Amino acid sequence: MDKKVLIADDEPNILILMEQALEKLEEDHNIELIMANNGKDALKIIIDEKPNLVFLDIMMPKMSGLDVCQAVKKDLNLADIYIVILTAKGQEFDRRDGLAKGADLYMTKPFRPKEVLNKSLEILGLV
Repeated sequence: MDKKVLIADDEPNILILMEQALEKLEEDHNIELIMANNGKDALKIIIDEKPNLVFLDIMMPKMSGLDVCQAVKKDLNLADIYIVILTAKGQEFDRRDGLAKGADLYMTKPFRPKEVLNKSLEILGLV
């Protein structure tokens, strides 16, 4: 079974940057990258596709990343889906809130693409 990574962000530039940062996953490891630009679509993709790894922005239209995270981890009980909150909200209480809602990791923007790639390889067990 091929692995999948979902990138959910309403900012087109971030989606492009993330796709570029993670294209090595596609090329070297045959991992499918899936994009969503709002929380509702992200949740539907998570339910339908069961990605191994999800990068979620907090502030998105239709449904926040935190609500998506809580729905996945607590309501749907999909604990095996690794969720990284990737957000500009870098305050400690934001981080605690994200982790309390079930996020496995909290990263702040701006991010270093190499760091995102290395973290993804590690999470997906490819290093």
